[in-house]
Amino acid sequence: MNLKNSILTAVATAAIGLCLIGSGTYAYFSDTEETNNTFAAGLLDLEINKENIINVEKMVPGDSVNGEFQLLNEGNVDIKNIKLISSYVVNDYGAPNNGDDLGKYIEVQFKHHGKAVFNEPKTLAELQQTPEEIVGKFPVGSSPKEFSVEIEFINNENNQNHFQKDTIELNWNFEAVQRDGKTLE
Repeated sequence: MNLKNSILTAVATAAIGLCLIGSGTYAYFSDTEETNNTFAAGLLDLEINKENIINVEKMVPGDSVNGEFQLLNEGNVDIKNIKLISSYVVNDYGAPNNGDDLGKYIEVQFKHHGKAVFNEPKTLAELQQTPEEIVGKFPVGSSPKEFSVEIEFINNENNQNHFQKDTIELNWNFEAVQRDGKTLE
């Protein structure tokens, strides 16, 4: 081996040795922190204090009946509003109604702490068409919302004999909507 090859081999060996030594002793500072996070959804829980608000029998045109109930916010999320969703079925047990809807003759007015909820009473037929807001904001921890409801069988001063023995199965759903989203701290 000649001198030139010996020098090149020695330089190459030295370079490889320096690389191995440098990479084997390379060090840096580091630090690691860990966090544990929790995300929990809120609970929207609207409660009513009665299963049946009004049950009435033997009602005739011109009669009215009253009922009372309370809505409670039992969740941990503020309620933006509460809507009444009304539906009913007429059971025609007497003379044929021939398309005349008994729900057009049953008028309803809700009162919240003595104040009318609707500008004027609404029939069951009107309430079935469009959900109506009956409560605005209802924060967590608020007192119960107290309601009275008056239902009247409208006397239209005409023959209403075809409604005799008919019944209405009325279903009221009170739908609570959560408050608007916001940045939480």
